Amino acid sequence: MRPRHPSRSINPGAPRPLPTRWLMTDERMGDALWQALRRLPRGGGVVFRHYSLPPVERARLFARVRRVALTRGLVLVRAGSMRMPGEDGVHGRVGSGLITWPVHSVRQARQARIAGAQAVFVSPMFATRSHPGAVALGVRRARMIGHAAGVPIIALGGVNETRFRAMHGFYGYAAIDGWLP
Repeated sequence: MRPRHPSRSINPGAPRPLPTRWLMTDERMGDALWQALRRLPRGGGVVFRHYSLPPVERARLFARVRRVALTRGLVLVRAGSMRMPGEDGVHGRVGSGLITWPVHSVRQARQARIAGAQAVFVSPMFATRSHPGAVALGVRRARMIGHAAGVPIIALGGVNETRFRAMHGFYGYAAIDGWLP
């Protein structure tokens, strides 16, 4: 599982490299979330979403995921506006720590660059259950979009280990269902 280009640090001077394998959490996962976290390789990354949970429940679940992340050496970034204690960074907004950004177009890739994103998640690469009916970008177009951000590109949407190994020009990949049994 070698990165597709030189190892990049999460923060300047930080010892941990930017993960190449990511889990996007999702309410649909239910208790399968814990299996997915176990299947994610050590040193992987987690984008914690669970947007629909009430704030107290969301904070409680984040704390449980954080405990797993600490024992497995996972990087944990938070999506959404609610700050979480112990987050390693944020997804889709300016913040402290690692800044990742969702990108679906060249315009969004340029916005990610302006925002100081350190990695972009380009999607949807392929057809996916998360976004039924969405037009897939495909490898060539996704790579072109990602390059506009000027940072490592994480492929998202219908990607698994087999598909990722056949692709070129991407630093890593993220999945929901791809980490489920």
